[in-house]
Amino acid sequence: MGKNKLVKIETNELLLLISFELGSEQFGIDIKVVQEIIKLMQITNVYNSPEFVDGIINIRGKVIPVIDLHSKMGMPRKERDNNTSIVVVELEGITAGFIVDAVNEILRIPVNITEAPQEIAAGINSEYIKSVGKLEDRLLILIDLEKVLTKNEEFELQSYN
Repeated sequence: MGKNKLVKIETNELLLLISFELGSEQFGIDIKVVQEIIKLMQITNVYNSPEFVDGIINIRGKVIPVIDLHSKMGMPRKERDNNTSIVVVELEGITAGFIVDAVNEILRIPVNITEAPQEIAAGINSEYIKSVGKLEDRLLILIDLEKVLTKNEEFELQSYN
């Protein structure tokens, strides 16, 4: 009888991500949820809107709520500039825009270079972190936007769509 051997399975599975900056950190989100990326535009304030909603924008006749990702993730807000962008995503049937400091690139990274997050990473709520990708020259924090919004917040956003 042959001895049992432990076989390491190599995976070629790739993650396709949009990378962006918040403060001094690099983040990534799954490209599948991203509808489009637009430059910062005029945001209309809405009275009595939830605290996490900065306001609304109109994209091709569709009203979309806009959320400042800094404040939602417990990070200090940064002054907006020419690099500031809005990442428009669809999460569980809700379309929303998330303000980020800058969108960098589309990345394809192997799943095997990611690992579970440590308890505290980048001073943000670690419950939003899916994993951390170890790239050659930097770390990329992969976030789960569906966890950034609570079920109650998602319900509140439905009224805008």
